[in-house]
Amino acid sequence: MDPDQRAPDRRFPRWVYDEGTEPDARFSLANERTFLAWARTAIALLAGGVALEALDLPVEPGMRLAAAVVLIALGTLAPAISWWGWARAERAMRRGDPLPPPVGFALLVVGVGIAGVLVLVGLLRA
Repeated sequence: MDPDQRAPDRRFPRWVYDEGTEPDARFSLANERTFLAWARTAIALLAGGVALEALDLPVEPGMRLAAAVVLIALGTLAPAISWWGWARAERAMRRGDPLPPPVGFALLVVGVGIAGVLVLVGLLRA
């Protein structure tokens, strides 16, 4: 097919897909799988935060609530962080640039660590 006769590209977001040239589909699909793994992580964080507060666990109530809030906050932020990371990697691949460093890892690790410490302290104080 003549390139001038192709349908216009309607992919979103334009600021990603208007960059550079189309990368190998395998790399774009791997980037998408990473994005989806972050989405699954967000669901797990949300579910963990809700379950922590909803179940009658032997954890000091203030600590339990604080840990639940941390997990729910992380679960709420994770989709935005994953979308930003997906877009950065996709643009870099389209331009032929080196892949950017991952985003959000430190926030996720620190947040889950804080929630774990809160639950542990809450168990010991209950």
